[in-house]
Amino acid sequence: MGVKYLGIDLAKNVFQLHGEDAAGQIVLRKRLGRTRLLEEIGKLPCCTIGIEACTGAFYWQREFEALGHTVRVIAPQYVKPFAQHQKNDRNDAEAICTAMQQPNMRFVPRKSLAQQDIQALHRGRQRLVNHRTALVSQMRGLLLDRGFAFGLSITRTRREIPNLLNTQRDRLGEIFASIIEQLFDLLCQLDSRVKWFDREIEKVFRRDEACQRIAKNQGRRAKDRHGDCSRCWRWLGVQEWQAHGRLAGPRAEAAFQWEPAKAARDIQAR
Repeated sequence: MGVKYLGIDLAKNVFQLHGEDAAGQIVLRKRLGRTRLLEEIGKLPCCTIGIEACTGAFYWQREFEALGHTVRVIAPQYVKPFAQHQKNDRNDAEAICTAMQQPNMRFVPRKSLAQQDIQALHRGRQRLVNHRTALVSQMRGLLLDRGFAFGLSITRTRREIPNLLNTQRDRLGEIFASIIEQLFDLLCQLDSRVKWFDREIEKVFRRDEACQRIAKNQGRRAKDRHGDCSRCWRWLGVQEWQAHGRLAGPRAEAAFQWEPAKAARDIQAR
């Protein structure tokens, strides 16, 4: 009998395949390099392929589906209980194959390129915000060593540091003042890049109907829209689960809940 279920342990360059027939008998065990993977998968009859949710998983899902296969993406925590013996690529591929055959298994919704673009926007912006926060903390610490203290606010930092450089340069010293100038210049650059991400997110917010509907229902101000966009794509994922009968009723409502505390932290970070 041919392969009906195929578990693939994804990696950067080497991929482990584990295939079983409808009776659960092992009919395929193979280790392939990245350049040969699609070629070998294309030779197989259409089957159900299981992969773990990880970096690159949605790319491979699209590629395998283009070859006519059905692809199921599984969260790693749902695969782990089915792993036997020590952890290695071969056992992981077998565990994935076993996990996806469970009748009550939950699968990760498919993620489109547009959804991944939105995710990349938010991750890129958050990276810059983290760098900016760390930079402000470092400048405050350096200035405390010289006897200058001011509040935690980034807005206050933007106001106080130029004032100190203009009025207290002699107390700071030429070398130290030059260091603070360079760090403050970096802060301005980070501000500029964060604004670019904000503009791109705003464009997505304005042209996406789902974002508009959710923002209208929540009734929040424009400055909260950064959080709205990512939550819109979570909402779209819930809709896909509903379409496949995997999530409905109260469970669907619970999967999409507005979190005021998290929103407050996001706003403070900005």
